Amino acid sequence: MLRVARPTDRLDDVVRFYTEGLGLSRLSAFCDHEGFDGVMVGAPGGSYHLEFTHQRGHGVGRAPTREHLLVFYLPDSGEWHAAVDRMIAAGHLPVEPMNRIGPRTGFPWLAGREQFAPEYRVSAGAQWG
Repeated sequence: MLRVARPTDRLDDVVRFYTEGLGLSRLSAFCDHEGFDGVMVGAPGGSYHLEFTHQRGHGVGRAPTREHLLVFYLPDSGEWHAAVDRMIAAGHLPVEPMNRIGPRTGFPWLAGREQFAPEYRVSAGAQWG
C-alpha cells in the first residue's frame, strides 16, 4: 500500500477536487486528532490512497513550484475522457504544464485552474495506443 500524505490549508476544497473532479472515493476521515483534521481518498480496495491533512492554527502555503504533481495514468481513452469531463464539470480547466515532456510524448495533461486547484497539481495522462 502506498500512502501519499500532503498538508493543505483548504481541506474541503482539496477533497472536492479529488472526489468530484477526479472521481476518487472518500475512504475515511478524522477530526481533531491531536490538532489535525484529515481525509483519505482513493479507489476502494486500491493499492494507494491520498491523505490530506490540516493542522489547526497552522498554515502550509502553496507548493513551491508548478512541477509538484501527482500523475495518474489512465489505461484507456474512455476513462481518460470521462476524467476530463468530470474535471470540466467540476469547474477545473486544463493548464499548461511546466515540464512539457508529457505533451511531446502524446500524453495530454490536465490540472485544475489555479484559483480552484489544490496546492499540488494533478496530471491525468493518457496511456493507451
